[in-house]
Amino acid sequence: MPGNTLRECLGRAARYLKDSGAPTPRLDAEVLLAHVLGRDRVYLYREADLVLSEECRLRYRALLRRRAGGEPVAYLTGHKEFMGLDFMVGPHVLIPRPETELMVEKALAVLAGWSGEERIAVDVGTGSGAVAVSLARLAPPGTRVYATDISTRALDMARANAARHSVPVSFYAGDLLTPLDGVLPAGSVALICANLPYIPSRDLAGLPRDVRQYEPVLALDGGVDGLELYRRLVPRAGTLLAPGGHLFMEIGPEQAQAALSLLAPAGWRVRLLRDLAGHPRLVWGTRYS
Repeated sequence: MPGNTLRECLGRAARYLKDSGAPTPRLDAEVLLAHVLGRDRVYLYREADLVLSEECRLRYRALLRRRAGGEPVAYLTGHKEFMGLDFMVGPHVLIPRPETELMVEKALAVLAGWSGEERIAVDVGTGSGAVAVSLARLAPPGTRVYATDISTRALDMARANAARHSVPVSFYAGDLLTPLDGVLPAGSVALICANLPYIPSRDLAGLPRDVRQYEPVLALDGGVDGLELYRRLVPRAGTLLAPGGHLFMEIGPEQAQAALSLLAPAGWRVRLLRDLAGHPRLVWGTRYS
């Protein structure tokens, strides 16, 4: 069937997505075709002259139309890689971002050097469970991981990802750290990770189409200045953390000084870390009293 080899289908798909305004048309075309075939992207080049079946061609075309309409590739495939692990995702959870790996990497280093009685980590607003599951999978043996989210649908996905990677994570439904009242005593936690919604409400309308139209507002809207949830989190985190315990908060680049000021009261040693692009990304507070 001339014109329907993998090479030719990929070429047409990339041009179509480019014309639709997709920011990474070739990559998107490859990922979606590999998904349709149940193969990796290397296969597409190794078998470039293979003719695509009619069934696969129709499925591919349908996915391309949805991508051209702005639907994120991760939602189309149902998967996203994070920390070298494969996570299931869906439209009721935020798609894990590469920049969040900075928080996990620093958290793992902290846990490896923790000298307290117990090594307990908490992921607040876990979403797909990417951070919590990565910690449970990669942290030193004996680490206990707890995770919370206000969305029960998100927790269902997070539990599925924990089961997928065969790691024990204790999940609780509710607002920020409130679900852990009576579960973890004050002063017992080594580490709290928080990648909470931090987009200022006024900026939501200006987000890229695939974020604005498809990702859950609940996971994006951080209130007037984007720091509303962090403002409520910090006092509770300070109570739950052990002396020397750590709080990581992912932020937007323009929020650095305002976010640092949340930890200004006595009792915190504060650092600001930048992502690979050089943007302020992670506020790191260490509890010293």
